[in-house]
Formats: sequence, C-alpha cells, structure tokens
Amino acid sequence: MNLLRAVATVSGITLLSRITGLVRENLTASIFGASAFTDAFFVAFRLPNLLRRMFAEGAFSQAFVPLLAQARAEGDEAGMRLMVDRIATALFWVLVAVSLAGVAAAPALVWLMASGLSRDPAAYDAAVVMTRWMFPYILFISMVALSAGILNTWKRFAVPAFSPVLLNLCFIGAALGLSRHFDPPVYALAVGVIAGGIAQLAIQVPALRRIGMLPRIGLGVAGAFRDPHTRRLLTLMAPAVLAVSVAQISLVINTHIASRLAPGSVSWVSYADRLMEFPIALLGVALGTVLLPSLSRASASGEVDEYSGLLDWGLRLVFVLSLPCMAGLALMAEPLTALLFHYGRFGAHDVAMTRMAVIGYAAGLLGLIAIKVLAPGFYAKQDVRTPVKIGLLVLVVTQLLNLVLVPVIAHAGLALSISLGAWANAGLLLAGLRRRGLYRPRAGWLRLSVQVGAATLAMAAMLAATVPRFDWIAMHATPLLRIGAALGLVALGAALYLAVLLLAGIRPRQFRRRSRDD
Repeated sequence: MNLLRAVATVSGITLLSRITGLVRENLTASIFGASAFTDAFFVAFRLPNLLRRMFAEGAFSQAFVPLLAQARAEGDEAGMRLMVDRIATALFWVLVAVSLAGVAAAPALVWLMASGLSRDPAAYDAAVVMTRWMFPYILFISMVALSAGILNTWKRFAVPAFSPVLLNLCFIGAALGLSRHFDPPVYALAVGVIAGGIAQLAIQVPALRRIGMLPRIGLGVAGAFRDPHTRRLLTLMAPAVLAVSVAQISLVINTHIASRLAPGSVSWVSYADRLMEFPIALLGVALGTVLLPSLSRASASGEVDEYSGLLDWGLRLVFVLSLPCMAGLALMAEPLTALLFHYGRFGAHDVAMTRMAVIGYAAGLLGLIAIKVLAPGFYAKQDVRTPVKIGLLVLVVTQLLNLVLVPVIAHAGLALSISLGAWANAGLLLAGLRRRGLYRPRAGWLRLSVQVGAATLAMAAMLAATVPRFDWIAMHATPLLRIGAALGLVALGAALYLAVLLLAGIRPRQFRRRSRDD
C-alpha cells in the first residue's frame, strides 16, 4: 500500500470535512454570535465531545486497532469475528448506561464544567437542557469509532474520513432551518448534533457489510465482558484514557477558567480551537489514521526496522508540513479569523480576541501534530504506561502555566498553555521511543531541518511584510475582496515555501513509502 497516497486520500476527504466544519462555525458565529447562550452551547457540546475524544477516538481506538491487527495476523477468522462481536456488545451497553447517567446528571456536569455560567441563570439552564439532548451523541459516535477501527484495519480509510462531513451538514441544516423554531434559537444546534451522530453511524453499515465485518450486538453482556479480548481491551483502555486525552482534560479545566473571564471567552477560545484543528486534522489525524494499522501490523510481525522506518517517515512529513503551517497560522491569525467569522453578530472586538487565542494555539501546532504520530508508536506496541506518565506530568505543567499566563493575557493564556504542554508531551514521547529502541532516526535530519527552516523563514518574511498592509476589519464591507486577499496570501505563502524547498533540493519522491498489505 502506498502510504503517501493513503495519507493524501484521508487528508483530502478531511479537507472537505474541515471546510464544511468552518462553514458550520461561520454560521454559528454569524447567526448566534459570541454570547452567554453560545457559551452555553459550547459547554453542553463539550461534555459528550470530551467523552468522544477520550474514549471513542482516544483510548478505545488506540487499544482496539492493535488488538484487531494482531488477531487478523494470527489468521483465526472465526475467533477474530467473535472478538469484534463481543467487544461491540460490551461497548454498546456500557454507552447506553453512560448516556442515561449523563442525562440524569446534566446539572452537576454543567456546574463542574463551567460554574461561571450560573451568573446568568437563563444561559445555565440552557446549557443543562442542551447537555441532556446531546449526551446520547456519545453512543452514536463511539460506535462510529468501533466501525472506523475495523475499516481502517482493512485499509478502507475513505468512509471513516468522510463521516464528520455528515455531522457538519446536519449542523448547518439545523442552524439555517430550525433556529427560528426554538427559543433560545441556539437549541437548534443541539438537534443538529444528534442528527449528525445518527447519520455518521448509518453510513458505516454498508461499508462494514462489504468487507463482511458488520458487528453483531447481542444481549449477553456478562459473556462479552468475560471474553479475554474484552478484558485485554479494558486493561489497555483504563490507563490510556489519561494518556491520549490530556489535552481534553486541560480543555475542561480551561473551559471552567474561561467561563469566569469576560463574557464570550469560552466562544473565543472555541472558535480559535476550530481554526487550529484545521491543520491538525489535515496532517496529524490523517497521518495517525494511516500509520496506526501499519505500525500494529509491523509490531505483530516483529519487523523492527519497518516499525522505526514508519515512525521516521511520519515525523519527517510532520516537520515539512507543520512548521510552515505554524508560522502561517500565527501571521495570518487576523485575516483568517476575519474571513471565517467576522459576519453578523461576530464583531471587530470578537475578531481581536479570537486572534489572540489563535496565536496562542499556533505556537504549539507542530507539537500538537507530532503527538498524533508519536502516540501510536506506543499504542501499536500495547504500551500504555509510558504515555500515562507523560500525560499526567503534562497535565500538571499545563495548569501551572495557566496560573502564570491567564492573569497576564486572559483567555489567550489558556491556548498558549496547551501549546507549551503539547511541546513537552511530544518531546517526552519522542525521548521514550528512542530510549526503548522503537525509533532510530535515519540520516538526513540536519539537512532537512536547514532546508525546511530556510523555506519557512522566506514565507514568514513575506507574510509579515504584507498582512499588516490590509485593514481586515474594514474589508467587511467588501467581503469578496477580503476573501480574495486572504486566500491569495495563503496561496502565495504556500507557493513561496514550496519553491524554496525545491530550490533547496527537496523532491516529493523523497516521501514516497510503501507498507506491506496484510
């Protein structure tokens, strides 16, 4: 399998997902603005979204894919299918119980997440109502994660990558078509979330049937939990929850802190987070999605050199693609924020505040993306202890940084603390892989660093000289001109970066790599 082509496929589909995601955020900003009620929605959505990232796309996926790859490598097809059925049964019924508990405990959960909302009783009550509506989302999206793990192991990357597009489309449809039917109108977004979860799960079913791996969910919960594979999965998941979701735990604490800052702070950080996740999804998530099954297969087959080579290839791509994105996002923070969100009730002050958070996130972009490659290096080996220790340490460091940064730069300090924590996380993960002999850097890193550094500096110099020449706020009156100017600078920066890379001797063929199919 051509890994670069697989990454390009996932990245291309993810680009569609992020474009629709940005349209969704644009509509949210334009229709609902940055207010106590939008804060309430983001708080309510963050609760099930947190569980999704911690369990569905985090600990569960990282533990399940290596187990499935190992079972497939052993060649016992009947045993593998039984394993999938029992894990699916256990997961489904646990999620039903969690969803019911979340609905019942919504008031307490909202208070723990953002007690500052209680200053506005109407917004606090809205957050509780929307939490109850949206909490079952964790059930749908976790079953999507199970399906995606199966499909990715079979190298069927397209359907899982496309699934988030459906959530965004449901979100957009609800914002445009339902908001006038609710009071407050922001309730429409909660309806869109649930519809999106159902749609994402529905699209997995035909793809699973085509490979003959549609899970069968039974009523034998006790038997499912007695299965040794289920117990092994739970053993791996329990500590992995902290390791893979340290950023999300920090985000919960940060949301609580933001709810006590100026009104709109939760929304400013959320909009900046959406913009920052655009490159993370295109680069980090795509690489992690493609690498984990290949790393798991190499680990199951005992191919040490292949394992190290896959990690080296992934890290080189991260470096070449992330460093210019980091510089570009920081320098283009104002035009990108204005381009995407400066409409309707989202005013000039909101642009300025969101810009500050975007710059804070941009400082850690390379580290945030590198984690998506480094963490699978441990989980493919079913090593959860090392990431747990690193995750706990980084969580403490991040919150200590909040104590220093938030009093100085308010909500932007929350974003910067996550960025600095990401650098620490990536550095410790890299050191752990090298110390255990799982990763041995191949020759050429120094030359690559000079080449990429020179190209990034050239691009950054151009953007630093041109971006301040435009009044991005005043260009609200000429939206097409603003769109053309912002996208033109992005294209010009990318072209300059690639041109300098080519002049420095870097060629696309250097990053071609094939992985053996099962």
